Amino acid sequence: MPALLFVEQVLNGLQFGVMLFLMAAGLTLVFGIMRLINLAHGSFYMVGAYLCALAAGASGSFLLGLLAGLAGAALVGAAVEFLVIRRLYDRDHLDQVLATFGLILFFNELVKILFGPRPLLLDPPALLSGAVELLPGLPYPAYRLAIIGVGIAVALGLYLLIRHSRLGMIIRAGATHREIVAALGVNIRLVYTLVFGLGALLAGLAGAMIGPLLSVQIGMGEEILILTFVVIVIGGIGSIKGALVGALLVGVTDTLARVLLPLAFGAFLEPSAAAGVAASLASMMIYIVMALVLVWRPHGLFPAEGA
Repeated sequence: MPALLFVEQVLNGLQFGVMLFLMAAGLTLVFGIMRLINLAHGSFYMVGAYLCALAAGASGSFLLGLLAGLAGAALVGAAVEFLVIRRLYDRDHLDQVLATFGLILFFNELVKILFGPRPLLLDPPALLSGAVELLPGLPYPAYRLAIIGVGIAVALGLYLLIRHSRLGMIIRAGATHREIVAALGVNIRLVYTLVFGLGALLAGLAGAMIGPLLSVQIGMGEEILILTFVVIVIGGIGSIKGALVGALLVGVTDTLARVLLPLAFGAFLEPSAAAGVAASLASMMIYIVMALVLVWRPHGLFPAEGA
């Protein structure tokens, strides 16, 4: 495999991993603080993508579309927390799973009623529509590089928010000592709504950013939700650092497996047989990685404090 092609695939894996991190960060933040299993997290990803595509199509500006997707996903997330989720905090995980699964069905049908069943197309911003030559003979899409940059910026911002801000201190305290924080005069319900809205915003950002690379369609959040759970299990449930490392590991592993395994099996199998075996094994690789990590570290690579 040529070196430049390998580098390109590594970059593709990093870009995919960054998208998974934007999803996993919100999901693991909500679980780590509220101990809530939210299967509807992928619906906020879909909401962000749809609102971005619709606003961008109406205004002709991807930036306005992105802002609409972020604001819409955050507001929808806050509304869902206020109307539904806060009634589930003291319920067991089975009730949480059933209720949030019902939200998936609700959002899918609502989007179909409002916007129709056909996928929407979203063009990347004109400024990022070209390619950047990273190395001689290695042009790489500028938009994919922008996604990587956004992911790094979000990771840094979340670290500063959680570890070096007053709100972050309240969030961390509320995760372990909810009654004491409330007794000190902090509106813990408002804090939980803000955290849930932040998680929905991050999912909406992932959906809006991925829109120009994939079609925006109903149910698009379910497939990435499975990978998101794999990421937070590998990284450690409740850990932002673990979500970042786990997402990059899953993204690079999945991308390289789909490229390298067909070449490896093609060396000693017929092309059709090599393609079939490689495709099956490639789809299993991230789960194999997850199993190996859990054998080595049962709580994930970077479990949250107290895990």
